[in-house]
Amino acid sequence: MSSFYFKAVAADGKLRTGNLSGESDKAVARELRKQGLNPVYVGIEQKKSFELKLPDFYRGRHRDILFFTQEISTLLNAGVPLDRALTITSELTERPNFRTIVLDVLRVLKGGKSLADSLAAHPKYFGDLYVNMVRAGEASGALAAVFDRLAEFERSRDELRGYIISSMTYPGLLMLVGLGSILVLLNFVVPRFASVFAESRMKIPLPTQMMLDASKIVQAYWLPAAVTVICLVFAFRTYIKTASGRLWWDSLLLTVPMLGDAVRKAETARFARAMSTLVANSVPLVQSIGISAAILNNRKMAGSLEMVSQGVKRGEGIAAPLRRAGTFPALAGHLLSVGEETGRLDHMFARMADIYEADTKTAIKRFTSLFEPLVILVMGLMVGGLILSMLLAITSINEMAV
Repeated sequence: MSSFYFKAVAADGKLRTGNLSGESDKAVARELRKQGLNPVYVGIEQKKSFELKLPDFYRGRHRDILFFTQEISTLLNAGVPLDRALTITSELTERPNFRTIVLDVLRVLKGGKSLADSLAAHPKYFGDLYVNMVRAGEASGALAAVFDRLAEFERSRDELRGYIISSMTYPGLLMLVGLGSILVLLNFVVPRFASVFAESRMKIPLPTQMMLDASKIVQAYWLPAAVTVICLVFAFRTYIKTASGRLWWDSLLLTVPMLGDAVRKAETARFARAMSTLVANSVPLVQSIGISAAILNNRKMAGSLEMVSQGVKRGEGIAAPLRRAGTFPALAGHLLSVGEETGRLDHMFARMADIYEADTKTAIKRFTSLFEPLVILVMGLMVGGLILSMLLAITSINEMAV
């Protein structure tokens, strides 16, 4: 038998923690229920002294929202009152900034407002989809079920986001290290050879001469070049923050071979997952489309949903307008046609999300499988060219000495 760390809520609503021996985590959870406790967590204790503190840009708001949703879902399904569930969640939250937000939500809730209105006061964390889902759950009296669906939605979105980031990290790091190695060679190693050739009258091999010229250019213009690159990046980022610039950039991304396919499938998966969550909780279809469009990253695809929304208002359903929009994969329209025919549109959206999340991972894997060798080949040729030029220089010096 193994010892498991647990967190559980007692009948008085207070949080209990400790260790309990059992054959498995499920067996420990059953034993806790027999003792009148509602288990919140059973597993390995997370020791803070050994916790890896990831930077905020990696963990981000998404991890906070996922944690909050999962905890509230667990506590509500365990029969804990909403205000007490928020109090416990604030105690379990380890990040001070997010704990302040949870406590503020609790304060507004106790002030007489609904949970949806309390969450809407923090739009950076809780968007329209989240707030509308909670509002629908409060109206129907199924708040625990809504948080279950929201937890699944946030978990799926976080897994897809994490997969994309982890897949693109290695090629990006490889390119950064390769460029750094080349700059070090041109700035510190090559100039030593330049001083040797400057003192001699020997004929310099062409590859070596090209390397020396490149080194002089890098040494002389690296600062203006760096400033120019920074200014261009800043100007580009400023431009794509405008409506026209963002639309141009997002439209361009969709046309890039392989990468465009991955972006299209990732956005389709995000749209389908949001629609599944909203439609399953009886949010009107037109309103669901508007909310789902707002969470898409690609403005070109989000803009095309306005046409879909107009088609729904005209009574055409969603499948036909989606096919006419031309920005979503053809299979999406056919799947929704089946969903409309069977009257199970929410299940078909969920199925569509599963399909395109899997397809997105395949597309990203296909892109990185081509991109990684390409980066290795280019960096290898550049570094190899520099090394070959150095070897030619050393050979020339030796021949001159003989």
